[in-house]
Amino acid sequence: MRPLILSLLIAALVSAHAEPKTEQEVEVQRKLQAASYYCAPAVAEFTASRKRQFSQKVLAGRPQLPGYDDLFSGSYADLVDGSADPGDAQSLLACSPARRESEMQNNTCVLTPIVTEGPYYHREGHPIRQNIAENELGLLLLLDIGVIDVNTCQPLPNVLVDIWQANATGYYAGHPVPRPELRDEKPQVGGKRSGLLSAYPRTKFEETFLRGAWPTDGRGVAQFTTIFPGYYTGRATHIHTKVFTAWETLSNGTFQSDHLAHVGQFFFDDEVTSQIDKMHPYTENPIRDTYGRTRNWRDSLNIFEDSHGPEGMYNPVFKLEFLGGVISQGLIGFITMGINASATYDNFWKG
Repeated sequence: MRPLILSLLIAALVSAHAEPKTEQEVEVQRKLQAASYYCAPAVAEFTASRKRQFSQKVLAGRPQLPGYDDLFSGSYADLVDGSADPGDAQSLLACSPARRESEMQNNTCVLTPIVTEGPYYHREGHPIRQNIAENELGLLLLLDIGVIDVNTCQPLPNVLVDIWQANATGYYAGHPVPRPELRDEKPQVGGKRSGLLSAYPRTKFEETFLRGAWPTDGRGVAQFTTIFPGYYTGRATHIHTKVFTAWETLSNGTFQSDHLAHVGQFFFDDEVTSQIDKMHPYTENPIRDTYGRTRNWRDSLNIFEDSHGPEGMYNPVFKLEFLGGVISQGLIGFITMGINASATYDNFWKG
């Protein structure tokens, strides 16, 4: 009976706008989250087992920064020639069955809320690769992103996780400067858009830093190498994500898809981010001494709040671990998304 109810709720939500706005849409989202809550034990174990394997590597005598071969450095070409098997058991932080942790990882409880993609997504040109850093300076950040289908409570292999983020000084690839007529614009004061500026236009079409997509492996995990993101006015420190259930790979190593199943954003603990703010090149952020970094609870457009879902049952904040003995050696972030793999949304900016 529960699968039938869940299917009916999913159908109702898909027929509505991707972001629940009316009372009816919010109620459908709330019921869907309640129905999918029974996935909690499965998805909690999914994240916990990946964290345990990382801890086991440390206990085995590898607390230092991983070597080059250990980093997530696959590319589209690796997938084509078979050298980067998504199910390769040698991959760092592979997910394996393990005993249950006593503390449930609540960041993987329920259906991950759909939130706005923002104005800086490039519908075309995102490379299929694991290492998205290119030549950007910043604190090493490895991402371990699990994907579970709330219809089955099972990990989702072979879905494409697409991510993009700002660099250490708060700029997105392709969007370096504001429109000429808005160079002297000040952030909005008060209201839902408090702190925000008008979106910068895309003027450098060749730039691709800190953008990329990678398919989940046989355990439903996609792993990336990047840097800790910087910040800009009005927004808390975050990383954007989309999940596609089918896609077409192009000859230039990018992809295109009309099978969008999820749009979301990930966040970081403010205390950790405050320490990284003191490191170079984050100290070079042009708004550091004027507007400063927006804390999670002040995130504009209520995005951080909305990312918790109508009932506040989802935690969109990465679970972070040190890669070495100190924070400056880098971090690894774990999170799991519970998505509705049966849904298909429009893949474009909704404002």
